[in-house]
Amino acid sequence: MITFLLNQQEQVVEGICPNTTVLEYLREHRQLTGSKEGCASGDCGACTVVIASELNGKLHYQSINACITLLASLQGKQLITVEHLQRQQQLHPSQQALVDCHGSQCGFCTPGFVMSLFAYGKNHSDPDRDSIVSALGGNLCRCTGYRPIIDAAVQMYEPSHADQFDEQQQQTLAQLCAIAANSTVSLNTVDKQYFAPLDSDQLGALLLQYPAARLVAGATDLALEITQNLISITTLIDTAAVPQLKIIQQREQSLRIGAAVTYSEAEPAIIAAYPDLQELLERLGSKQIRNKGTLGGNIANGSPIADMPPVLIALGASLVLRLGEKSRLINIEDFYLGYKNTALQTSEYIEQIVIPKLVNADKLKVYKISKRLEDDISATCAAIKLQVNDTIITSASIAFGGMAAIPKRAAHCEQALLGKPWSEATIERAMTALALDFEPISDFRASADYRLQVSKNMLLRYFHEINAGSGEHVRVTHYA
Repeated sequence: MITFLLNQQEQVVEGICPNTTVLEYLREHRQLTGSKEGCASGDCGACTVVIASELNGKLHYQSINACITLLASLQGKQLITVEHLQRQQQLHPSQQALVDCHGSQCGFCTPGFVMSLFAYGKNHSDPDRDSIVSALGGNLCRCTGYRPIIDAAVQMYEPSHADQFDEQQQQTLAQLCAIAANSTVSLNTVDKQYFAPLDSDQLGALLLQYPAARLVAGATDLALEITQNLISITTLIDTAAVPQLKIIQQREQSLRIGAAVTYSEAEPAIIAAYPDLQELLERLGSKQIRNKGTLGGNIANGSPIADMPPVLIALGASLVLRLGEKSRLINIEDFYLGYKNTALQTSEYIEQIVIPKLVNADKLKVYKISKRLEDDISATCAAIKLQVNDTIITSASIAFGGMAAIPKRAAHCEQALLGKPWSEATIERAMTALALDFEPISDFRASADYRLQVSKNMLLRYFHEINAGSGEHVRVTHYA
């Protein structure tokens, strides 16, 4: 049984297949068809809805993709859809602004835009163009274009965007607190089951009992097996309520992040410790994806094109793996054994990610190449960390994603740099050596030749960016 609020109405759900997504529940079980299914993979944003949860005594609003969010993950939250925004006969400010600014043509994407605007308004006291663009990065429009939609995001603040949700905040908080008091969660049918353990001990015991179970963190990738491959998963175990997997700890020499921490939750700590990662995080998926996707899931998935693993490899990160009551520490570089093959043993899971902090001599730069600026998969992603002392390169740690069957270091490239002068000639030799490290494939994202050439060029970009400081624009985001 799971319990959540649909708008202001408490919902108690049981006997529904654990593979059910929020979008399927809304459209098939509740006949709330305002949320649309466009891609069923979290790419287009037509299905965007908003969830509200209690955070420090206030409601915290987040946009999510209903098509790849499993229904059971709504436990203890408020779900708001486009049907709930209108107040009697009056449109919500986010809706009225889109009408006034002519922000809708075919209208298929409009409910998703409305919900992203609604979430933006709840999280920002004043409109700012850069943050508006980021908030809309997961919503695709091929009719109107973004200018009138951005105009609507600004206009919805005039004269005031206070609404019924503000007036009902205390009532909603009380309802959510009452639900939280009864926190046992399960969603079972005759042949399928969904568990939500409350600590590491319960999680470890469940994995030992159900070794074939699939872990649910954000499910931004796992849910694609259900929606795209039409796979029915027998046992799902949700990690979101396990406190040991939700930690963010700043230590003197490292940053520790629990495997179930979402990107949105981890972003402030990551950017504070590694400022150059801000651009990558802002381009990693979309706001909806970052609100659900987790760093641990990105690692455990074993994808060769995941954005964070090459960064973590270059930083020398390690993973705390847990099996039952036993834990072990492994370098993330040793975690990937082959395509979609990791060092995780049966019933073992990632508990924490330990990331060493930069020292003053470290120069870290991260570059992502993709067809689309936001909400797109990398063709190649490079993380380059060098130390230069007295014009000599004394340390080199370089890793790439998208260039091999696993994210991996560029060993020959590193050796071509170590002990050599900091010069363009040295960088050019390292660019040549990179061809010894990788034999990339051709696919719909990029050809092998393109991948190798652009990856070489990122080394040269690194050189010019370090030499120029912040005075030279060398990134695509400078011109976006």
